[in-house]
Amino acid sequence: MGQLFDAVLRSDDTPMSADELRAAVADCDVFVPTVTDTIDAGVIEAAGPRLKLIANFGAGTNHIDVAAAHARGITVTNTPGVLTEDTADLTMALILAVPRRLVEGDRRLRAGEFDGWGPTHMLGHRVRGKQLGILGLGRIGSAVARRASAFGLGVHYHNRRRAPESIERELDATWHAELEDMLHAVDILCITAPLTPDTRHMIDARALSLMSPDSYLVNTSRGGIVDEAALADALRAGRIAGAGLDVYEDEARSGSGPHPDLLALDNVILAPHIGSATHESRHEMGEKVLINIRAKMDDHACPDRVLPPGAGLSLAS
Repeated sequence: MGQLFDAVLRSDDTPMSADELRAAVADCDVFVPTVTDTIDAGVIEAAGPRLKLIANFGAGTNHIDVAAAHARGITVTNTPGVLTEDTADLTMALILAVPRRLVEGDRRLRAGEFDGWGPTHMLGHRVRGKQLGILGLGRIGSAVARRASAFGLGVHYHNRRRAPESIERELDATWHAELEDMLHAVDILCITAPLTPDTRHMIDARALSLMSPDSYLVNTSRGGIVDEAALADALRAGRIAGAGLDVYEDEARSGSGPHPDLLALDNVILAPHIGSATHESRHEMGEKVLINIRAKMDDHACPDRVLPPGAGLSLAS
């Protein structure tokens, strides 16, 4: 970045405060935030006249007030596509690990609680033959479906709009127009939908009550889609069997993490938002950011522009 532009770089991974964000956007042509930097209307209002592009380092843009930026004539871009396979890999890893109690077994072994094999020791559930429900059959959801089929899982999905018949045929996927119908039909719920006002807390106490006691939940998308307090209650009460989480409701706040009630539960795997955390993914995300910056500086259309609802086609993943 510094070889191509006169760049001011942040030296660590900590989220920027509101004051730091306002100061940054007041004196730059391009701002490159990450998913933990909240670019709300107040930050957009503080932007100086030079700011023409917010080139997000990440696919999700729910932390950016895209409508406010659009109203100021500021382009917003993201990095779709390059995170897909790595996030799908981690999602599949959780789908396999949670029913087999893999991390719980590791903890017990390290604590000296393993006395040798026994016929009823650490019983979990097999994956083959189970039904997987995907909430959000986009790029990542489709990649998860392909992996799931290889492990013998049946694939179901719920989207606002039905996928093309060719996609359903390729993935051998069954569409459910109503989320409730899918929750009744599946053994594992996988969340790969974007966080929007419509999806926030979509998986709440009522939704969890529709799942079977032997079912599992995996979320590698955005934490706000799941009501974590309700999930902890369901896990503790045995209303669902387990969960694997890589994202959390309040992780955008510095020092925050999972709901504290989740930390004491053995039937949940808590990963530290590592869905796209590979060297390859981070490198490709950076390349996407640079391509969008270069396009903007050369007065070309940015290939990964994100538009607010109602303003045209969004390329957000």
